[in-house]
Amino acid sequence: MRAEAQSHVDTINDALALLRRFLDWDRALRRLDELNARVEDQSLWDNPKAAQEVMRERRRLDEAITATRAIESELRDNVELVEMAEAEGDSDMEGQAVEALAELATRTEADKVKALLAGEADANDTYVEINAGAGGTESQDWAEMLQRMSSRWAERRGMKVELVDYHAGEQAGIKSATLLLKGENAYGYAKTESGVHRLVRISPYDSSARRHTSFSSVWVYPVIDDSIEIEINESELRIDTYRSSGAGGQHINTTDSAVRITHLPTGIVVACQNQRSQHKNKAEAYNQLRARLYEHELRKREEEANAVNATKTDIGWGHQIRSYVLQPYQLVKDLRTGVTSTSPSDVLDGDLDAFMAAALSQRVTGETVEVEDVD
Repeated sequence: MRAEAQSHVDTINDALALLRRFLDWDRALRRLDELNARVEDQSLWDNPKAAQEVMRERRRLDEAITATRAIESELRDNVELVEMAEAEGDSDMEGQAVEALAELATRTEADKVKALLAGEADANDTYVEINAGAGGTESQDWAEMLQRMSSRWAERRGMKVELVDYHAGEQAGIKSATLLLKGENAYGYAKTESGVHRLVRISPYDSSARRHTSFSSVWVYPVIDDSIEIEINESELRIDTYRSSGAGGQHINTTDSAVRITHLPTGIVVACQNQRSQHKNKAEAYNQLRARLYEHELRKREEEANAVNATKTDIGWGHQIRSYVLQPYQLVKDLRTGVTSTSPSDVLDGDLDAFMAAALSQRVTGETVEVEDVD
């Protein structure tokens, strides 16, 4: 088998191995049999909520198992076709088979990523919070670039983007902003962006045209529905109100309608100012707080997420998950997975799928990669 075909076969087999490992294949087959039996039991429907959960789990498992088997079958067929074409010296047939393998490899990667989005809150909408690090205008400009990158990624996937909270920088950029992304698997994808992001470029704010390094953070929290109970003790909250301000720094209104809530035991702070009503801003801030507390609990249950949480001690050198170099060369490098792009403009315009897919895969395998940061 020629090298091009073998490369596609290896890609597909690697994805299949990851899918089987993620599903815990034998256990998944047994579990699907159990769920099918439960669906046949009419007493299940006496509890509609429990029935919905069973049907949801059954559908997810069935789709993942069916997709995996379909990929395996199509892979076998195309490999046999390539081998037959090689034996008969039919270059046209071989070319068609190799093309089919290339298409299957692309679909397999997409199916793999979709299957990996099976976490407790992966299907939910999500909050994305961006904060500028130390460095004044330079870091604040970088934070605004990250805000746009997150928005553009969501828009590419047909998601709805809402600006929940916004604090403008003194001269340019933002000190912080919170986005609400609404769409299928919004949290599952976006959670891989949590961490410190590093930018290296010739600063447009430096009259001497020197290279600057800037840091800003992105933290991601799932929106949670009423079925998930999060207990909030009012005595553990500090609620502040202040005057809302728009992106240009001008007052939206003349009343203290913006709301900031601090959860004293954890130090979590949330804010909302996108509504004219203080009541509505307070309700949205509570939703954010519930999401933050829920994500806080998820982190405690995930060893990897605990490691990620440790990086939140500082928005600066040594804590970055990805570096973006704009000058003197063009490179974006993920320091967790080693994935790179030589087109930072595309990445900053929301082309993040390759980075997200690699990070999701790494969560399953637990394999770490030794990656050197770029200068």
